[in-house]
Amino acid sequence: MATGDDALDDDRAALRRLAARRWRVAVALTAVMMIGYFGFILLIAFGKGTAGTLVAGGRLSLGIVIGAAVIVLAPVLTGVYVRWANRRYDAELAALRGRLGGGR
Repeated sequence: MATGDDALDDDRAALRRLAARRWRVAVALTAVMMIGYFGFILLIAFGKGTAGTLVAGGRLSLGIVIGAAVIVLAPVLTGVYVRWANRRYDAELAALRGRLGGGR
């Protein structure tokens, strides 16, 4: 019966590795978002001259362009996570469920 216990231990270890990988991806994407957001806020707070620099032929300020980029960053990072989860996480989780005999 030791082989069944060993297989279960291997599956538990694989599940822990998968959960750790999901955590690392989430932390990395969160860090990117926070750097973008707080970088923008710091620019507005301490770099008013830079944020007020006109671009696009004098029609837009750099602050507006960067602010729009921060807004666009959130759904882009969400898309990155969804793509990763659909291609990697879900497939590995389904394989683990199959080995454990779990449905859903």
